[in-house]
Amino acid sequence: MATTDVILKEKIVNLGVEADVVTVKSGYARNFLIPQGKAYEGTSANRRHMQALKVARAAREAVELQEAQELATKIRKATVNLELETGQGGKAFGSITTQDIAKALLDQAGIEIDRHSIDLEKPIKTTGSQVLEVKVHGEISAKLTVNIAAKGDDTDGAEEA
Repeated sequence: MATTDVILKEKIVNLGVEADVVTVKSGYARNFLIPQGKAYEGTSANRRHMQALKVARAAREAVELQEAQELATKIRKATVNLELETGQGGKAFGSITTQDIAKALLDQAGIEIDRHSIDLEKPIKTTGSQVLEVKVHGEISAKLTVNIAAKGDDTDGAEEA
């Protein structure tokens, strides 16, 4: 198979980021990357333009890192309060997952994060306070405090009556 070198204009998953020189199959470059405006041909003139792309990449990465640091600071200050369904004897009926934590963080603190960035080995089935790690950026993580209170069936019946 014939291959060719291209210079990426933007980040492409599993291939590279802007200003990277990558070797791809000729058809992929000719039929997709170059017509879609995602890459330049790897000519010597285009390689000179690569320097401007490197400057733009460095600026973008600096902004992303700054935003990640600000988000990590907000997460460290936030505390999430959740309720766990329990029955008689304090036995848990359900569990608290990363999806529940991400939704509560958005509702209670106004911080939107991806649920996959929350480091939780298994769903929480106990009450009390837990400290979880949240991956904000490749290099930055923050500790999030989650308080879990019991919400028993006895209180639900008393409130309805």
